[in-house]
Amino acid sequence: MDAGFTTPLLDSFRRGDAERDVRLLAARGELAPRAPEQLALLVLLVSDADPEVASTAEATLNTIPPASLAAVLARADVSAEVREFFAIRGVEPAAQSQDDDTPIVDTATGPDIPDDQDDERSALQRLQAMNVPQRLARATKGTREERAILIRDPNKMIAAAVLSSPKLTDSEVEGIAKMASVSDDVLRIIAHRRGWMKNYAIAASLVKNPKTPLAISMNLLQRLTEKDLRTLSTNRNVPDVLRTTARKKIVIDK
Repeated sequence: MDAGFTTPLLDSFRRGDAERDVRLLAARGELAPRAPEQLALLVLLVSDADPEVASTAEATLNTIPPASLAAVLARADVSAEVREFFAIRGVEPAAQSQDDDTPIVDTATGPDIPDDQDDERSALQRLQAMNVPQRLARATKGTREERAILIRDPNKMIAAAVLSSPKLTDSEVEGIAKMASVSDDVLRIIAHRRGWMKNYAIAASLVKNPKTPLAISMNLLQRLTEKDLRTLSTNRNVPDVLRTTARKKIVIDK
């Protein structure tokens, strides 16, 4: 079944990018993104061509208390297709939704390290000893330091999982939007998240990042303050057309 709801992480699974061990990880609930995304992922995996993956996803769904399911189904960001899937099973949306960002299932293992007790060197050593499924799990469950490293992982699914982490903060997203070391796919994902684009600092960081696709930067240019436009108009790292347009906009707006 097509779960309807779409995110970059879900799209990776739909395209068939996820290997069997990664699909099993998600089916067991060890990949713990935000509840609507995780629920759509489990609904997708119950129809997986691999019988073990499908049966594991089914078993995981059966462990979720009906009241918790109903609360998530009441959220505005849950698709009609997912609601229909559970309606057939006798579960309807609750009167009051669960609107926090916690996963609906979290069976992930691994070290539970507070952000203030981690550092880049320790995080890097841990991650270097992990395989892809383990790094994928840490992308949604790990520390701030781990996320800062994994967002630059060459595996696109891992970077997408970081952006699906319930622990990810707006300040982290702003920091990622400034990075010239992340892929342009990461910057596209940020630019297409409406909630993040309401944050001026994130939008401004994308415009100033030379790695941001030009179409996105040009579209966001109109939101910049005069101060940021002036800074951009002299920034030799951004494309010429962006710098020139910023300079023209300063003149027009006067």
